[in-house]
Parts: sequence; C-alpha cells; structure tokens
Amino acid sequence: MERTIVLIKPDALQRGLAGEIINRFERKGLKIVAMKMVSLKGKLVEEWYSHIKDKEFFPRVRDFMTSTPVVALIIEGFKAVEVVRRLAGFERKGYMAEMGSIRGDFSMSGGQNVVHSSDSPESANREIPLIFSKEEIYEYESATECLIYDQDEKI
Repeated sequence: MERTIVLIKPDALQRGLAGEIINRFERKGLKIVAMKMVSLKGKLVEEWYSHIKDKEFFPRVRDFMTSTPVVALIIEGFKAVEVVRRLAGFERKGYMAEMGSIRGDFSMSGGQNVVHSSDSPESANREIPLIFSKEEIYEYESATECLIYDQDEKI
C-alpha cells in the first residue's frame, strides 16, 4: 500500500475543521497509520519549504505555517497520493478548487487553503521522515480492508 502525508494547516485548526477533514479521509476508506500535532518552527519549516525558501513570499508562508501547530497524518491506501490529492482538491487556491473537495468546501484562499498533501510518491517519501520517526508509524490491518479493496489492490 502507498503512503502519503497530510498537514491540516493552521487555518483549518483555528476554524475547528480538523475532525471533519480527518473524517473525509476515513470515510473514503483510507487508513491513518500515524497522527500527531506538531509545530513547524525553526529548521523544520525551512526544510519543509526548501523549494520556496528563496522566494519573496516565503516569509509570509513561514509566518502562517508557524502561527499554530499543525495536525500531521500519514495516510495509507491503494494509490493513496492520488486519492488524497483528489479529496484535498488538485487546485491549490480554495476559490478555484473543485466543489466537494476539502479545499473547495472549506477554503477561499490560495495560501490559507486548509490542507497540504504530498504531490507525488517521491514527495511523500521526502516529507514523511521530516515529521515522523519510524517508531511513530504503525503497521496494522484494518478490519474493514476486506470491504474496501479487491484482493489485487491490497499490495
């Protein structure tokens, strides 16, 4: 099974949307294998956003993402990266995001867009160890997996 990471951002946390967002992933049939609240302060925020660290808008992103803790999740499932991206909304700007997606339903902003999700398996593999240690990731079989996946999708 594939794994991806989701950050429930400060705006969602402040608005009390964490439970609703987590619920959407679980109702889809995805499995949470790690979850914690974490502060992205210091080197962590710079490492997380290393791809935009030299952009003029980075200080604004840094200040927003360090304004409160975030809720970090590792989500596992068949084609988890793509499924989570569809649920979150492919469009990053909330005012343009697909209705029915998390961003489309809960965001009106480009920057304050309630969730981050990895955009590829490679990104997920880079991002997961920035937040979680191996000991914080749980291996378990969900009692409902037999109802969610065909046998050939349980890879």
